[in-house]
Amino acid sequence: MPKTLVSQGTEGVHAYIKSGAPYVWVTAAAISMAFIITLSLLILTASRGLPHFWPADLVQGSYQEPGNTAEPLLVEIRSAEEVTTARLQSAGVKIDDSKPLHDRILVKVANRDLLGADFRYLLSDWFTARTSPEDATVFERVEWGNFHGFLVGLVEDGKSVASGADTWAAFNKSIARADELRGKLHDIEKGRIRSINYAIERVRLDERRLQLQGHTRENAAADYAALDVRRKEQEALYEGLRGELDSIKKELARDSLVVKTVDGTEVKLPLAKVLEAYRPNQMNVIVKIGFFFKKIWEFVSEDPREANTEGGIFPAIFGTVMMVLLMSVVVMPFGVLAALYLREYAKQGFVTQAIRIAVNNLAGVPSIVYGMFGLGFFVYFVGANIDRAFYAESLPSPTFGTPGILWSSLTLALLTLPVVIVATEEGLARIPRSLREASLALGATKAETLWRVVLPMASPAMMTGLILAIARAAGEVAPLMLVGVVKLAPSLPLDGDAPFLHLERKFMHLGFHIYDVGFQSPNVEAARPLVYATAFLLVLVILALNLSAISIRNRLRERYKALEG
Repeated sequence: MPKTLVSQGTEGVHAYIKSGAPYVWVTAAAISMAFIITLSLLILTASRGLPHFWPADLVQGSYQEPGNTAEPLLVEIRSAEEVTTARLQSAGVKIDDSKPLHDRILVKVANRDLLGADFRYLLSDWFTARTSPEDATVFERVEWGNFHGFLVGLVEDGKSVASGADTWAAFNKSIARADELRGKLHDIEKGRIRSINYAIERVRLDERRLQLQGHTRENAAADYAALDVRRKEQEALYEGLRGELDSIKKELARDSLVVKTVDGTEVKLPLAKVLEAYRPNQMNVIVKIGFFFKKIWEFVSEDPREANTEGGIFPAIFGTVMMVLLMSVVVMPFGVLAALYLREYAKQGFVTQAIRIAVNNLAGVPSIVYGMFGLGFFVYFVGANIDRAFYAESLPSPTFGTPGILWSSLTLALLTLPVVIVATEEGLARIPRSLREASLALGATKAETLWRVVLPMASPAMMTGLILAIARAAGEVAPLMLVGVVKLAPSLPLDGDAPFLHLERKFMHLGFHIYDVGFQSPNVEAARPLVYATAFLLVLVILALNLSAISIRNRLRERYKALEG
């Protein structure tokens, strides 16, 4: 007879429940619900965030409220909704018709430096004479957000070099030149000059260390002379780069664009402030798809700007992944050792049971409590003592006595430690006692049995603990706000300057970036799609980290499956 989930020959509800079939269905329903909720979350965040990178058409029209003069607009329509007349009237909109509902559209007008705001709400009925001019252009700027207008001229060194139909081709050549100059500028400012400043600071600290040790220029002339040579070398390098930097900035400031707004006003835009320009009304679907993926790549690979409402989020991605990796390196050894002691060495009694209860309770402690502990213990106690012992030359400016990525990783390691301990201990309990006895009978010591037999077979359970730890730690924000995360980090914790890994530095985090952009940004409408896009990316990062750990666990499980059988 084929096996089914329904009990065969049941005589009533009681027999059906005793068969266990209802519990199978309840479990399947719970798993299905969790999957649907997760999938719905991904769809929601993707549908709200990813359209931000699509090059929407520009619409030119006339907007006239009753009793006011018509206002020309060149906008990008972001969303539309139906709003009741009563709601509009309560907001101060003068409506004199009898329609119960009105279509309201959210549009991006851009030109924030001229109009004061990027976005406006318009009533669709009042926005008339709509057209989509092919020469309408979106200019993406370094500051003040996008600019909407019509390119009418190109100026070099104060002289007009292009106008009319030839302007677009001339602009493309000029923007390519500007991009090349910006790349050189970035390489000098963020690369070589940063390294020079770091080297000069090291010289200053070495000199300060000599002073603290009681050495003066009289009794340690050779040491001070060596420091002077190092300082002069770096200053000479800086002077050379400063001249090159001034030359590049002068070249970059040479060109400017003449742009006409929709109301006919001509505005000069320095080309140094323009990152890109495109004409969405001229793009076909294939071109728009290519532009869409290009913008997504810029979002995940560039630094943020404009109070995190423009640009990319690469530092936040890097900081999140690096913090999780550091946390994993710390939590796994301690979690496994604690589980080994509790399961294999500790005498099973009241004290051991009390420790297990305490570990289980720690898993329910609010994360902000861990943040307060990390701030008080790691930062103010451990970090301050490290500074006094090893970085006295930097005081009173703290090195490790201030929030940083090391303390954030250790705090989250404490937060996730109970999960790793419980998962590892459960894995150790599943290993048959006969395997331990067989290893001991063959002459292995207990330590060798644990290292060569027990731990390899328990490694899938250890990886399960790591997966759960990663899933929780990657999304935590509250403790990180106290022990290391910042709105904008000037440099990454990993760079080309010795010792390369700077554990004392503050860092950016995707979870905190979502909070900052969503609740602290002055430009709410511009920030909203970025909140969804960043949330979607955070879920993908956690998923990628978990899938990596799951693949390792599955390989380990396959390797030791025969021994478990």
